[in-house]
Amino acid sequence: MTRLLIIALLSLATADALAQGSVEAGQRKSQVCQACHGPDGNGIGDPQYPLLAGQHADYLAKALRDYRSGTRPNAIMAGFSTALSDQDIEDLAAYFAAQSGPLSTLDGQN
Repeated sequence: MTRLLIIALLSLATADALAQGSVEAGQRKSQVCQACHGPDGNGIGDPQYPLLAGQHADYLAKALRDYRSGTRPNAIMAGFSTALSDQDIEDLAAYFAAQSGPLSTLDGQN
């Protein structure tokens, strides 16, 4: 029983480690995103396209998964997100979350 519990815990830890995104890989994968969201996620001056820089990685990853599944409807994002793997999504989320942007907390911190 103890052995089974240890295996289960190690499996969860491994799955969590694999779910981590890579900022470097996300930067390489972000070329398509840059056309609308800007090279570092700070936009291109069109309010139609949201700023991604500095957003929480979990939020960005969930949004991409929801676009991909159709839970969050948007024809443009659905088209792009269907080609993304789960790891691509984690990498892109990590990259844009790591960028400096105008988003700040309630106390004014970036």
